[in-house]
Amino acid sequence: MVMSPGPDTIIVLRYTISSGRGVGAAAVMGVQFGLVGHTILAIVGLSIVIASSPALFTLIAIAGAGYIAWLGVQGIRKGIVRVEGTNSTIGVSHAKALRDAMLTNLPNPKVILVFLALMPNFVDVERGQVPGQLLILGATLIAINTLWQLPLALPADWIRSLLDQPRFQHIVNWGTGIVLLAIAAMMLVEHVL
Repeated sequence: MVMSPGPDTIIVLRYTISSGRGVGAAAVMGVQFGLVGHTILAIVGLSIVIASSPALFTLIAIAGAGYIAWLGVQGIRKGIVRVEGTNSTIGVSHAKALRDAMLTNLPNPKVILVFLALMPNFVDVERGQVPGQLLILGATLIAINTLWQLPLALPADWIRSLLDQPRFQHIVNWGTGIVLLAIAAMMLVEHVL
């Protein structure tokens, strides 16, 4: 599950390639903050409420698709902009990478459904302390996800060092923007239409 590519992976790779390893690591941490949010929603039972309310689930799917589409449009716009007379890359801040990754993860309906489908299989109600068990499962998922995504930022930084040219940065922004727009459209088709 952790290894399946999605908008989180695209954001991590895009920001690492355009802005370096540190910004890529910030994006990885943003994804983990999103997973912390999902863990809290599961512990307090809001994930079940969201999934069982078609209107609320659809609203969250629309919000998630909208944000991913916005990031896609930003990437395409950056891919169009020409940086004249400079060899500098088009970068983003650590804070923006963290925020975008977190906001890509939190309203993603697939992550909500994964938490609902995955977590109950590992919770033993007879042992009691269900919130504690969910907390441990969430922490385990976050650790595994970090171990998977953080190394993705390392080769992306190497690629960036090899191809540190504004033209390449435009292609990366344009390409990831189109992929994010496609993901947003698929989310709307799957969860709204």
